Amino acid sequence: MCGIVGVVAERNAVPILMEGLRRLEYRGYDSAGLAVMTGGHELARLRTVGKVAVLQAALDAAPIDGHVGIAHTRWATHGVPTTRNAHPHISRDGIAIVHNGIIENHEALRAGLIDLGYSFDSETDTEVIAHRIHHHLAGSADLFDAVRRTVAELQGAYALAVISQGDPECVVLAREGCPVVIGLGIDENFVASDVAALLPVTRRFMFLDEGDVAEVRRKSIKIVDAAGEPVVRPARESELPADAVERGQYRHFMLKEIHEQPRAIAETLEDRVAGGQLLEAAFGPLAQQVFKRVKAVHIAACGTSYHAGLVASYFLEQICRLPARVEIASEYRYRDPVVTPDTLFVTLSQSGETADTLAALRNAKQAGYLSTLTICNVAESSMVRESDLVLLTRAGPEIGVASTKAFTTQLTALGMLVVALARHLVLDAAFERELVVQLLQLPGLIEKTLKLDDTIRLLAENFADKRHALFLGRGPLHAIAMEGALKLKEISYIHAEAYAAAELKHGPLALVDEDMPVVAVAPNNALLEKLKSNLQEVRARGGKLFVFADPDTGLESGDGVTVIRMPVKVSALQAPTVFAIPMQLLAYHVAVLKGTDVDQPRNLAKSLTVE
Repeated sequence: MCGIVGVVAERNAVPILMEGLRRLEYRGYDSAGLAVMTGGHELARLRTVGKVAVLQAALDAAPIDGHVGIAHTRWATHGVPTTRNAHPHISRDGIAIVHNGIIENHEALRAGLIDLGYSFDSETDTEVIAHRIHHHLAGSADLFDAVRRTVAELQGAYALAVISQGDPECVVLAREGCPVVIGLGIDENFVASDVAALLPVTRRFMFLDEGDVAEVRRKSIKIVDAAGEPVVRPARESELPADAVERGQYRHFMLKEIHEQPRAIAETLEDRVAGGQLLEAAFGPLAQQVFKRVKAVHIAACGTSYHAGLVASYFLEQICRLPARVEIASEYRYRDPVVTPDTLFVTLSQSGETADTLAALRNAKQAGYLSTLTICNVAESSMVRESDLVLLTRAGPEIGVASTKAFTTQLTALGMLVVALARHLVLDAAFERELVVQLLQLPGLIEKTLKLDDTIRLLAENFADKRHALFLGRGPLHAIAMEGALKLKEISYIHAEAYAAAELKHGPLALVDEDMPVVAVAPNNALLEKLKSNLQEVRARGGKLFVFADPDTGLESGDGVTVIRMPVKVSALQAPTVFAIPMQLLAYHVAVLKGTDVDQPRNLAKSLTVE
């Protein structure tokens, strides 16, 4: 959830640290800080509450510089957002540390340190780590060894970066459950929790494995694995462009990313279909032999990715005739699920580091599944490295906390999975070509749907002064209604709930009145007439309806009913992806009217690397 940047160089590290923090702002945070070794090998630290711009203003007022340093954006877990709880934290004799993750045994460690005479300036679990490192340094002058001894005592998830006045020319790293990478330069090296932070200074990266501890110097890198054995991790070249995290002409990253969806979906499909057929090798060299054996599918995901999984479950059952179950990853990991023979386990994650989903994947690998498949947007992520099969979504960096293009590319990838599995079960060549064509049409359909932007901007005025909203859908579009409600909640702070439309009469109708706008998604499918009846129930209670409808549904605007006609007709397979677009635009324009922080909504983080 938080962001880490580190530098070991001959040049001033502070501008690099600050640019790295700016590039990590999308992850969500409430305070920021940095610590550097000055020319005299003294430790200088600066911390502020609020945005990185506040930290920059403080630096402008009281400049510091140094060639070795670490920096951090914090999202509060232990301790409220205050300067004293912000990172870096310092222990005696000039040891500074930044930390992503949660240390579960911090209270016991804290009690032991108090008995040893240490005092605490913060409420955080991170300060415990700093003091434990200092304690171990008393028996060793080696910072690397002291960090290794300390992490052996920790229970939980962490990515650590540590500097010390006693060894001012290096940064020591450790990783367990949270990502951290080393950026490789020429006579200088860098550290970050995300590749995007370092793209202005390097394109070559080394990714630490679970349990690794690393010592990063200007001209050398030393790594030991969880067993304490020296290892060399391969260097990889990043394909992300340096400007991938720039806003360009758009007011917000979220709006930019909404409009990037045609390209993102096209690139997700590129090179993976040919001659009207899906290329199963896109999922990995073992995909074909695995898919031939699949008799059931379990999907685990969180948040928006969970909604994508719900959509997929309908098509896995309707098209593939496979039993499909979708799990909230944070619940799945604490269950003891019954795994039927030849079940494929699928995880969905934008970052590939979502803690609950990663834990679910690791549990699944011990639970007797046929195989594991991850659908993800980050090639270097833990989930990608640990899954048997992988399909990358190619959405590119998604900076806005509220997921948009990551969601629709997941839906596209899941559509590809449906086709791949159906091939071995029910599809003939003609039906497969038909489904593949429908997937290939998605970029053009979304391009046309984005032309609703101005219409939805005006429509948003009906929501800006409201405190609650309902979203309705049926079949796979119920999950799109859920996604629409989530988007409105995330960035406009309007309470919104989604229901399968027929469930209104089982309770939610009690909430409907003229101050409760009701949004419905209405594709022209087998459930349309049922949905129309459900909408009449809303009108009979005085509710105001806003219906996004296929062009040929026969729905018309009238008293208390606003029908927004979709500019394109869509198939059942295409409908969830296409109808997701107006849900995103509605949430965006309502949030703009309300003046909220669209890209970095309060209390939320982009990459949830803690439980």
